Amino acid sequence: MIRKILPHPYLTVTLVMVWLMLANSYTLNSLVFAILVGLVIPWITAPYWPARPSFAKPLKIIEYIFIVIWDIIVANITVAKIVLFMPNSKLHPAWVSVPLDIVTPEAVTVLAGTITMTPGTLTAELAADGHSLLVHALHAPDADEVRDEIKSRYEARLKEIFE
Repeated sequence: MIRKILPHPYLTVTLVMVWLMLANSYTLNSLVFAILVGLVIPWITAPYWPARPSFAKPLKIIEYIFIVIWDIIVANITVAKIVLFMPNSKLHPAWVSVPLDIVTPEAVTVLAGTITMTPGTLTAELAADGHSLLVHALHAPDADEVRDEIKSRYEARLKEIFE
């Protein structure tokens, strides 16, 4: 019975929180509407979700979020320095192929999104077989270092969370 009402509880909670932040007013009306949005959208879209993603260690998600936020802050400063002070002749953009150990579509999607959200890097393509990502780095004198950092900093943690 609960699964019919809340087919995707994480999505429901996320939608309620996002709606309240977007509404920018914490009244009873905005809370009721947020709950309605949080219940109706997952219920309508439930047939299109093949299965719920499973989390092996859901509390590791919080740690991952803080690491990504920190990396975004540091990367913003680094990219600003590159743009403001580094001459184009010293810039080393690179395409980096990152082989994947993770296999779940949710984990690959989060990894690709994380790479793209971090300034200075961009996920350009997922290989047809799903076993590697093509990443563009704004400044990568050592492409192997970029690949190793993505694998150790993000992919290893996502493997703990999702698999």
